[in-house]
Amino acid sequence: MSATEKKMNVESFNLDHTKVKAPYVRLAGVKEGINGDVIRKYDIRFTQPNQEHLEMPAIHSLEHMMAEFSRNHSDRIVDISPMGCQTGYYMALINHDDYDEVLTILEKTLHNVLEAEEVPACNEVQCGWAASHSLEGAKEAAKGMLEKRSEWTQVFE
Repeated sequence: MSATEKKMNVESFNLDHTKVKAPYVRLAGVKEGINGDVIRKYDIRFTQPNQEHLEMPAIHSLEHMMAEFSRNHSDRIVDISPMGCQTGYYMALINHDDYDEVLTILEKTLHNVLEAEEVPACNEVQCGWAASHSLEGAKEAAKGMLEKRSEWTQVFE
């Protein structure tokens, strides 16, 4: 069994990244807590894996903006985290199983990014690397994602 055939502990390591077609939003995992709470993790892919990526200042700013603005549209957001491969984000929600509403939350959030005049918490008091931000880069990524809104539900070619 080759390394690419071996079952891995991390869900995304079992995803064939050569078969996906970005941009997309897919359910990447479901975890149920001992008290019945359910966390759903979504893979929000902005760029095509191994072909293009987002630059770190844009990723950082978009992370701040999505983390802040998404919570204006849902109280179920647990976290929004950038992928180390620089191609997208993970968004985790608690006790929320409506995929179409997740898409709406993301769409509204990205529109907020386009309307923003500054990156929230972009200062040395509130951010660990305040010098690494790009409002323009974040807006460009959001615009590109929104332009392909009709494709978000299609994960594979």
